[in-house]
Amino acid sequence: MHERWQDRRALRWALALTATFSLVEFVGGWLTGSLALLSDAVHMLTDVAALSLGLFALWVANRPPSANKTFGYHRAEILAALANGVALALAVVFIVREAIERLSAEKPIDPTGMLLIATTGLAINVLCAWLLAPDKDSSLNLRAAFLHVLADLLGSLGAVAAALIIIATGWYAADAVAACAIAVLVLISAWQLVRESLDVLMEAVPGHIDLERLRGEMEQVPGTRRVHDLHVWTLTTGRYALSAHAVIDASASGDTILESMRELLATRFAVQHVTIQLECERPCEPESVHA
Repeated sequence: MHERWQDRRALRWALALTATFSLVEFVGGWLTGSLALLSDAVHMLTDVAALSLGLFALWVANRPPSANKTFGYHRAEILAALANGVALALAVVFIVREAIERLSAEKPIDPTGMLLIATTGLAINVLCAWLLAPDKDSSLNLRAAFLHVLADLLGSLGAVAAALIIIATGWYAADAVAACAIAVLVLISAWQLVRESLDVLMEAVPGHIDLERLRGEMEQVPGTRRVHDLHVWTLTTGRYALSAHAVIDASASGDTILESMRELLATRFAVQHVTIQLECERPCEPESVHA
């Protein structure tokens, strides 16, 4: 419970800082005329989405299931991630179109104001990364949020570099070039959100699990002959489920095998919600047990 509280505190601080500065960067980009700043503001929204989803996942995990939603409300996070990914992809279209127009007709901007805002954004991203780094391995949500912030560091560096180039050379097109580079980062983040969301909705095998390796380790549990009808899927970020049939020796203890498999799946594969049906040559007890 204490770790959950620490996770929420880090996410809240990072979310507050990122959301506030994304608004500042939007206004600054508008006032200075910098497309790179506007693009980086959009990219920071990917961080806001990731951090918000992380907080939402921690909150929804504590909601009890209901009679008609036996798994609870975990998939709400996935639907939100899918919507965010699509919205960000559409934003990339706008950024690239505007950047192309500016490459053909350079638009004067205020490089000094741009540099000040971009440098502040870089400092905010460094602070957010520092807040999330200690707990980034405690959950997949925090790790995803940490990686988003690291990617945004690159966007802020691009905006800083563009401002310095404009100050040194007067080449205003550097702003549009930086905007295109940041748009690529936004598109990568959007694609990851969409792909991961669709994988969950399609009940694909989680990325960290090698299904054949998992099957092999289950079959190495003493008394187990083979495992078939094996399915592993994601309930929501960081929560995984498994169902399988295990053929065991008729003389083996079903309870012992089930306990060994449950411990194996939890410790080596982070799978906590497990349903295994036992089968043998003649009736054995128990026939089916949920762990």
